[in-house]
Amino acid sequence: MNENLLKRFVQLFFVFTGATLGWLFIPDLFTYFNINSIPLVISPYIGALVGGLILFLVTYWLSDYIVGLIKRVEEALVKVPIADLMFGTIGLVLGLMVAFLITVSLSGMEILIVSDVLPIFITVLAGYWGFQVGFKKRDELISLFSINKVKDKKKDIDGGSQTEELNKLKILDTSVIIDGRIADICQTGFLEGTLVIPYFVLEELQHIADSSDALKRNRGRRGLDILNKIQKELDVNVEIYEGDFEEIHEVDSKLVKLAKLTDGIVVTNDFNLNKVCELQNVSVLNINDLANAVKPVVLPGEELNVQVIKDGKEHNQGIGYLDDGTMIVVEEGRNYIGKTIDVIVTSVLQTSAGRMIFAKPKLMEKAL
Repeated sequence: MNENLLKRFVQLFFVFTGATLGWLFIPDLFTYFNINSIPLVISPYIGALVGGLILFLVTYWLSDYIVGLIKRVEEALVKVPIADLMFGTIGLVLGLMVAFLITVSLSGMEILIVSDVLPIFITVLAGYWGFQVGFKKRDELISLFSINKVKDKKKDIDGGSQTEELNKLKILDTSVIIDGRIADICQTGFLEGTLVIPYFVLEELQHIADSSDALKRNRGRRGLDILNKIQKELDVNVEIYEGDFEEIHEVDSKLVKLAKLTDGIVVTNDFNLNKVCELQNVSVLNINDLANAVKPVVLPGEELNVQVIKDGKEHNQGIGYLDDGTMIVVEEGRNYIGKTIDVIVTSVLQTSAGRMIFAKPKLMEKAL
């Protein structure tokens, strides 16, 4: 609204208010001071004219301050996200409705403080609580609406035939997007259901892609390319979750919170996030676990041919790798660094961080 027009509106409001107050109270005021001998003075119409004129003159001092206050409030409201404003307003309306129901039950009481004062207090308090609940719980409400929308869409597509486990949302974290293998898994059809990409994960990817460090920048851009591939090239249902948890600063903690609210599954290859999800009873799919599961099985006693390339952490150990990247720790293998030798597997250690094979040179087995 134009500032001059707003100023005229404020002046008109004051004139109307002054005229109303003058109509109601100025005749009684003149009567109270015993000057009702002049009939014209105590006329309600003259009272309305006097009241309107008085408040109109007052606006010459107050209108600029009032217009400035309205402008500041307007600017503050414009800066508030629409979701915050909407849910805060819904909470305020619900709070006022509850206050109205309570005050109706109190209206029949004849005690002054209960019938007149207490309803005002209840109205203000319930309205404030309603606004605060709606504003601070907006993320949970958005999540509730989002999950219902996704489930309704899946029922329309599949006729409600999918199992409850399949209907669970798969929430992607930053590490699994940058890793890139998620696109290949989706392409093969092993990961079914709806993929959810939180907006705060997109923000973290954008921040990494804009990094001054070349390595981080390339990783961030790779993650954005992977997302574009999943959305545009693959036959996968992808949803963007636009909510945020402003009281939580860590992205991993936000993912866990979102998974709890939606009863979803976190998809990651972050070992630490995997452990946090397990501790908080949140379902998690670790891409590293899947990669380890599809690697060829190696049993103790089998023979492998491996090149020892470096020292191990322990005394006289040597380190080699299989073609799939699995690390082999060769006992007494330090003397064979740079050589390709036959080894015999002694044990296999499998964790979410990867698989490790322990072996010893075949020559030592023959010597024994």
